[in-house]
Amino acid sequence: MTDMYKTRETPVGLKISDFEDKSLLIIDDDDPLRIRLARAMEKKGFQVKDAKTVENAVKLVKSSPPKFALVDLRLEDGSGLDVVKEIKKANKDSRIVMLTGYGNLPTAVAAVKAGAIDYMAKPVDADDVESALLAAPDSKATPPENPMSADRVKWEHIHRVFELCNRNVSETARRLKMHRRTLQRILSKRSPR
Repeated sequence: MTDMYKTRETPVGLKISDFEDKSLLIIDDDDPLRIRLARAMEKKGFQVKDAKTVENAVKLVKSSPPKFALVDLRLEDGSGLDVVKEIKKANKDSRIVMLTGYGNLPTAVAAVKAGAIDYMAKPVDADDVESALLAAPDSKATPPENPMSADRVKWEHIHRVFELCNRNVSETARRLKMHRRTLQRILSKRSPR
């Protein structure tokens, strides 16, 4: 009798020690997140460089193309997709993970077409980033250990639209097709877990 509840064996990801080139470039304009991830990834064995803008990232890529990269989609001076294209031009074997505070299907598709191997929504932790960067090429990424709740995803989406509308409550409410007072209540609350 077969055990129908038996878990499937998934291919084990690689280890950073399996790579000769351990260089990792982290590009994000969120200073606390970038610094925290850089420290955590150094502890995991990566040789980390970081950049805050597309311009600085492209300079770093041209001077020494990284083997690994974690690239935020929206940066102060442009799109992270431009950085992904530069990295792929400089090092076709690079392993790039796209990172964003606001994920959707079209940007995920654009990231993969540009050369990213995975796409993650903020907030992320170093373990999830390491798993994505070192995943076996033929395997699906493992689901995150602690994914955002549906309430948190909704909260993140509303706040992202609010920021894109220059913190204008009326415009945000119109675009989200919700009552202005409802939106104000949501904005006044702390983020759910």
